[in-house]
Amino acid sequence: MGTAPAGGGETTILFPGQGAQAVGMAGDWVDASPAASELFARGAAILGYDLLGLCRGGPADWLHTTAVSQPAILVTSLAALEVLRARDAAPLTAAPLTAGLSLGEYTALVFAGAIGFDDAVRVVAERGQAMQDCAEASPGGMVAVLGLERDAVAALCDACRGDGVLQIANVLCPGNIVVSGTLDACGRLEAAAPQAGAMKCVRLQVAGAFHTPLMQPAVERLAAALAVAEIRPPRIPVVSNVDAGPHTDPDEIRSLLARQVVGVVEWHASVAYILSTGVRTAWEVGPGRVLRGLLKRIDRSVATGGVFD
Repeated sequence: MGTAPAGGGETTILFPGQGAQAVGMAGDWVDASPAASELFARGAAILGYDLLGLCRGGPADWLHTTAVSQPAILVTSLAALEVLRARDAAPLTAAPLTAGLSLGEYTALVFAGAIGFDDAVRVVAERGQAMQDCAEASPGGMVAVLGLERDAVAALCDACRGDGVLQIANVLCPGNIVVSGTLDACGRLEAAAPQAGAMKCVRLQVAGAFHTPLMQPAVERLAAALAVAEIRPPRIPVVSNVDAGPHTDPDEIRSLLARQVVGVVEWHASVAYILSTGVRTAWEVGPGRVLRGLLKRIDRSVATGGVFD
């Protein structure tokens, strides 16, 4: 089990998003933590399936569906948070602000006390199902473009869009920008990117063109789910993916969460804002190590850690 990363200054807690899921991400640590076990049991009761068994043993094709992976990552991350809380609550109580990558923003809001666990699971389950339904209705994809900066990627999208949809979806770190759009447009971009100076393109294993107007029907369903969920002012600010700024007003939080589904995920700018407040240490709480890798691309001097390092 991990130890605290060596670093001075303030500490922030960051939560991963969709794509971090993997069969086996809920290990024996769940059985050793009554609080973690309880969260999986509560999640299963809300969702109507064996969430812990799925996170441990798959099947992978079910776990990787958008409808399932989103609540699975949420619950796994919050269960890991309970493991960290039992071992060393200091970084959790001292964190001045928090953030999560796309889906991970919901985990951050639970951590910050803005939304309860049960409401978060219900909202995220609706978000995942609505996004999957949009993906099935309007097939699309996402491509990570490596080695180009934002303006160059935007120009590439303009050149390759044609009569389809193609736009920047995630700005993750310097030289790592994800675009999203219709399948033909993504294919044209992959073919044109090397001549534009890209080092590499990586087609992401996702179901659709997330963070584009093709997800607009999901926005309406998500907004309806958020409207009936209790959202309170968080105890610490949560940095929004939409505008890379801190927010504490419940109505603003609802609006930003709905906009996030069709808007650009400004993760690089969000991390830059967090570091500007004096944060020099970051815990990534949840499956995988993606956020730590991105953070090191943004500022190698920041100390990072994970619950199970």
